[in-house]
Amino acid sequence: MIKSWPHVETERRGAVLIIRLDNEKARNSLTREMRFSLRDIVREIEDDHTVRAVYLTAKGKTFCSGGDLRMLTEASEPWPVHRRFQHAAKLFPPLLQLNRPVVCGVRGMAIGGGMGLALMADLIVVGESAKFGAGFFRLGAVPDCLTLYTLPRTIGLARTRNFIFTNSTWNADEIVDNGLALKVVPDDAVDAEGMALAEQLAAGPAEVMGLAKQLLLKSFESSVDELMAYEGFGQVLAMSSVEFQEGLQALIEKRPSDPMGAAAAAPFNDGLPSADGEK
Repeated sequence: MIKSWPHVETERRGAVLIIRLDNEKARNSLTREMRFSLRDIVREIEDDHTVRAVYLTAKGKTFCSGGDLRMLTEASEPWPVHRRFQHAAKLFPPLLQLNRPVVCGVRGMAIGGGMGLALMADLIVVGESAKFGAGFFRLGAVPDCLTLYTLPRTIGLARTRNFIFTNSTWNADEIVDNGLALKVVPDDAVDAEGMALAEQLAAGPAEVMGLAKQLLLKSFESSVDELMAYEGFGQVLAMSSVEFQEGLQALIEKRPSDPMGAAAAAPFNDGLPSADGEK
């Protein structure tokens, strides 16, 4: 079923939710409408345990051209910018930290904040037309959309400096060679490849993968002792999950594991029982 949101479209396919940026006439720029839609979609995913993976992509020839030009020209005074970033704080960190695996399929340009949006995914597949562009300093803006968080963690500080300060643009092969994407495929195969990957992740221990994401995001600012503690707490939860129990039993019985089936068959408790006792 396809659902239309302002400047975004979603579609449910099994355990995967597809999110498509849908404002081709503005090259899928991060308009006010798109930001609100993405925020609300992420909130819905957080509350829907049947969504086990997300595939993020875009309609048209451009993945995302970054900041909305009208917004930049009409709302660049201090207080509007401050309020805009307060709103961004309710969208971008929750998307990056989403406790489900996220795959991104990129065709065409992902520039500035558009590149930042793509980098919030766990795995990226790029089409042959894909290009990642810095672009921030060409405009005279500080890199945003969590680019200063995700990019150095992915490619290192030196390469991040080289990329951003020279206003570089990387083609599809360079994106993969620099470790930002998993593979390059023909443009017309991006969605098939991206969905196949999302479905593969959805069929795995998706909730445990989400837990691992939380630990990975702490790895660069944690001491070895802190991360050891996080691993311990995480493993306590992971090994109490039906996904782990299914994986262990499948290993003992020498059969393929079915964590998605095990999760679907188990009673779900979100920890928030209703007033009448129902869950």
